[in-house]
Amino acid sequence: MTAHDRLVGVVGTGTMGQGIAQVALVAGHPVRLYDAEPGRARSAAESIAARLDRLVEKGRMDATERAAAVARLEPAQTLGELAPATLVVEAVLERLDVKQDLFRELEDIVAEDCLLATNTSSLSVTAIAGALRGPGRFVGLHFFNPAPLMPLVEVVSGAATDVTAATRAYETARAWGKTPVACADTPGFLVNRIARPFYAEAFAVYEEQGADPATIDAVLRESGGFRMGPFELTDLIGQDVNEAVTRSVWEGFFQDAKFRPSLAQRRLVEAGRLGRKSGQGWYAYGEDAERPEPHTAGPAGPPARVSVEGDLESAGALIPMMREAGIEVVQEDEDKGTRIVLPSGGQLVQADGQTSIEFRDVVYFDLAVDYRRATRIALATCQEGNPRTLGEAVGLFQALGKDVSVIGDVPGMIVARTVARIIDLAHDALARGVATEGDIDTAMRLGVNYPLGPLEWGRRLGRGWACGILEELHERDPSGRHAPSLALFRHSYTPKKWEGSA
Repeated sequence: MTAHDRLVGVVGTGTMGQGIAQVALVAGHPVRLYDAEPGRARSAAESIAARLDRLVEKGRMDATERAAAVARLEPAQTLGELAPATLVVEAVLERLDVKQDLFRELEDIVAEDCLLATNTSSLSVTAIAGALRGPGRFVGLHFFNPAPLMPLVEVVSGAATDVTAATRAYETARAWGKTPVACADTPGFLVNRIARPFYAEAFAVYEEQGADPATIDAVLRESGGFRMGPFELTDLIGQDVNEAVTRSVWEGFFQDAKFRPSLAQRRLVEAGRLGRKSGQGWYAYGEDAERPEPHTAGPAGPPARVSVEGDLESAGALIPMMREAGIEVVQEDEDKGTRIVLPSGGQLVQADGQTSIEFRDVVYFDLAVDYRRATRIALATCQEGNPRTLGEAVGLFQALGKDVSVIGDVPGMIVARTVARIIDLAHDALARGVATEGDIDTAMRLGVNYPLGPLEWGRRLGRGWACGILEELHERDPSGRHAPSLALFRHSYTPKKWEGSA
């Protein structure tokens, strides 16, 4: 399929269909576009040609290459004109019956060695192929939007997909300049399965009155290292689209609590507040709309001296940072635990899934992907907490050059609970044979721009970190939403010495 003279057929001329066609064209293939709506294929071909013009204007494509690509692009008036194709990719309406009817028809048109592929993001590849006489040549080729720019392609093998078909699809995507990852046909495939907590935990913190959307977004960007926060990202995607994917994955996993949709997001969709495209989502997008600012604490004086018990584990970078900021640091016996003791006698502890109200005078600080580079830190304490301790904690992080957001006393805070759940779902997918460790990390870095792959993140944080956070969260919310998977439990478990009789 990688030979450049082989015809590629694309069915469906919306955003994804046009993008996939452009990718194949730029890779050197002749492409035929088909759409059931008369005239749409020709309009789509003109739109693609216009985008290639812009690439020439920006110096990203040679004018001669552009002319050759446009010459290879042909709108088809009937589905039968795709008969010579060696690959047909579908990007039509996300309805099982529509896709099955299309591929039944294509099966009678194309040659037996033609590879059939769906770009579905939410339907089962196995179910679509179930309508075919020869499902072995059917595969998922899930491109990400915008297809010409996003490097990742999920190559999804259905239950009946032949290894040779999956291999052809994988090599084709790679020849087109993409980074393919191979995965099994499970709800959400890789990216949409593992990414659910990024949205779900943020929405849960909001529903629990822990923080407002602007603050949650800022903490996940500036402390967690994510490119966009979940509220602004779902406004960009479309609340209806994002909620539909979440609901599809939840239903695909038989309404497993781990994938439960958000009631707050459902209300947005019901109200027609779909995000940027409707002018209102979590945020307003009118001409005069002002973007709300995240909650940022006012200036506070830093403590002159602190005691540190233990090495602070993943937050260990804070020790030299405090000294560089002129704060005297006295390190105590590691057996006492891992915390910062402030002059008030209160303690500053990294988020561990517990709540401040359970302890005497504790302020929690959230996880950061890199404490030196982070520009914002979230702190949490209960209403009964000591104001002096909170003030010292705020002043300490401000002395380190951080903006500080004080949020409600929610277990696991924001970044920590999100990352722990993402790590958990990644281990579960790995243990179930959905994909390899390398492909899981690649998919999450390239598909949704995570700062680290989830399994790599887990290694950095320590073998038992995510499981420990989730066990504490599960104890406080025993719905099953935060219960660690068996895979994560096994990964984290330290075997006990056998004490039975000989």
